[in-house]
Amino acid sequence: MKALITRKLGMTSVISEDGSVQAITLLSVDKNVIVGKRTAEVDGYSANILGAGTSKKISKPLSGIVKAAKATPKMIKEIRLNGTEDDLNVGDEIKADVFSVGDIVSVSGTSKGKGWAGTIKRHNFHRGRKTHGGRSYRRVGSIGSMYPQHILKGKRMAGRMGHEQVTTHGLKVAMVNAETNVIGVAGTVPGPRKSVVIVKESK
Repeated sequence: MKALITRKLGMTSVISEDGSVQAITLLSVDKNVIVGKRTAEVDGYSANILGAGTSKKISKPLSGIVKAAKATPKMIKEIRLNGTEDDLNVGDEIKADVFSVGDIVSVSGTSKGKGWAGTIKRHNFHRGRKTHGGRSYRRVGSIGSMYPQHILKGKRMAGRMGHEQVTTHGLKVAMVNAETNVIGVAGTVPGPRKSVVIVKESK
């Protein structure tokens, strides 16, 4: 399975051959290296341990993996394979040209944090009336009945909004620049600029 650990640069637009303008998100690929492998015989499943970036320090549990790969990545992510082994070996570097224009990918990232939000912003509740003595403009309103005398778990109320892992499926690769190691994905990608984004080939 093709996968990359990237960093979001921002959005721009490209003009296709038929003259239509398409919005794309630029993702920078920073030295992706295979630092380890999981096999079905030993671990019970097949996966590649992908490292990205360079770091001066590495945690103790990962010291053995990093030593074998002869790299000190800043980020490490395990990419599961679809039950089949690939021909990648420990120490191999993966670049942006692993994807081609037209490939369908899934993109995972951490969405922007909105902080503490009320029910109108968080759950699209209607506000109360502002005339004829109405006092509940943006309040929650009734949150329960007489039985069972407590608030049921999962009740839509005010709370922390955003900063959650979001995966967007079915995005198309619109641009690949092997020289600058940048790929462009059509549409929007979750997360702010400079955030870490995982790009994987859709099943």
